[in-house]
Amino acid sequence: MPRSAPGALARVRKICLALPETTERPSHGAPTFFVREKKSFVSYMDDHHGDGRLALWCAAPPGMQRGLVNASPEHFFVPPYVGFRGWIGVRLDRDPDWDEIERVIRDAYVAIAPKALMPLAHQSWTRKRQPKIETRRSGGTATQPT
Repeated sequence: MPRSAPGALARVRKICLALPETTERPSHGAPTFFVREKKSFVSYMDDHHGDGRLALWCAAPPGMQRGLVNASPEHFFVPPYVGFRGWIGVRLDRDPDWDEIERVIRDAYVAIAPKALMPLAHQSWTRKRQPKIETRRSGGTATQPT
């Protein structure tokens, strides 16, 4: 039975499409995210072949799959078809930690994207992490709000 969650797909889409030179298109019936329209790094799976899961299948650096599945099998699994390549399955239907999901998506991107895109990727991550400091003008000088 499908577990469609438009909010989850919207969040995944926002994270993936914020990465440099990333596009989305269906692949094997699932929304899939690609680097430079060539290599996929994340697929959004909704009840794939009746497995009852709402999940992501993500590329992963060597060793990550085993570590995550062993540490948290209720949230991570070895996905069919791509698991033998080290990809990781991430459950979205079990109270997901979105900060952790974002890290897994970033790791997937790094595992697939050309090295030339890494400076742009790191810039986008740095901009996101920097707190926005609002300044006010008071008597001709800039001050931080109190």
